[in-house]
Amino acid sequence: MKTADFLSLTSSSLIAHRTRSLLTALGIAVGIGAVVLLTSIGQGLQQFVLAQFTQFGTTIVAVNPGKATTAGTSVGVFGTERPLTIEDAVALEQLPYARAVVPFVQGNAAVEAGSLSRRTTIYGAGPAMPEAFRMAVAIGRFLPEDDPTAPRAFAVLGSKMRSELFPEENPLGKLVTIAGSRFRVIGVMESKGTVLGFDLDDTVYIPAARAMSLFNVDGLIEIDVMYEEETAVDTVVEGIRRVLTARHGRDDVTITTQQQMLDVLGGVLDVLTFAVAAIGGVSLLVGAIGIVTIMTIAVNERTNEIGLLRALGARQGQVLSLFLGEAIVLAAVGGLAGLALGTGLGQLLHLAVPALPVRPSLFYTLLAETIALSIGLLAGVLPARRAARLDPVEALRAE
Repeated sequence: MKTADFLSLTSSSLIAHRTRSLLTALGIAVGIGAVVLLTSIGQGLQQFVLAQFTQFGTTIVAVNPGKATTAGTSVGVFGTERPLTIEDAVALEQLPYARAVVPFVQGNAAVEAGSLSRRTTIYGAGPAMPEAFRMAVAIGRFLPEDDPTAPRAFAVLGSKMRSELFPEENPLGKLVTIAGSRFRVIGVMESKGTVLGFDLDDTVYIPAARAMSLFNVDGLIEIDVMYEEETAVDTVVEGIRRVLTARHGRDDVTITTQQQMLDVLGGVLDVLTFAVAAIGGVSLLVGAIGIVTIMTIAVNERTNEIGLLRALGARQGQVLSLFLGEAIVLAAVGGLAGLALGTGLGQLLHLAVPALPVRPSLFYTLLAETIALSIGLLAGVLPARRAARLDPVEALRAE
């Protein structure tokens, strides 16, 4: 059978039954479109979260109290008899590759300024926090280099806190009351926005030692160490472990690098993307069933045609190829339509909700189209084999 005749027979059959062919291709298109749309949203969310996470830089190592028994995060102060202290942070500052060391305490308290009051997150930190986390001061200054164990009662407001407590006046030099203790405002931070669910603008920064006293805790939640870019992270980790082991008498802290955090976060997001792709893939199964049904009906309707082809000398392999070709064409057309559908819906969704990131994935796009072609091939095998094995004489006698 000539190639031109093969293409003519394949296309004429599909065109002759336009509605049936359209509905079959539509089943595949919906499945491919769902996979492309859902994976685009998943990939967009992954890029968005990773961008949020890395905006503070990639040369930060987090030290948490307690020895974690699994990878990821620390079990906290319950896993150690020796909490992290301000003195531990001061000791880590002596490491030659430490650019900035930030002791960290977090709590929640009411902040009052005159007749106005607002309950918000209070961050106890050190003076190196703006450098370590790439934050900028809008007016005034950040916490100064005081005695780390007995700092002055200074406070720096987030941009939203400034607009809430001092909407019409300059807050510098004003007093605010935090959980009953008075602090003098010396600065206001530039807007940083929400990062991984934490609004860094709706907060107040005070010295870590003051925060420990305010919240009645005897240890830091975390110490963050920013190191020189040219230094190997393993060297930094070993240096931190050596210093704290010497101070605590044993290795009782969890040290987490930025890359470890990204690996864990990326793994979780990859699983999420795969999960939504699998959900969309259910629609492909429906499309496959549609192809099997349509091709089986086509074999029954074209029994005389098959008999004529076999009588004219067409081999079983040629008849098999003819019906497989029709199934693959249906799947391919449906797949291409699905790619256009998924991509178009993704862009419309992004235009409607600009905050929702939509990023098509080349890997999942190619995978979806490959699956569509495979579905056409596999779904067409049984009907095509049945057509190829028909007895020519019996096929010609069929009504």
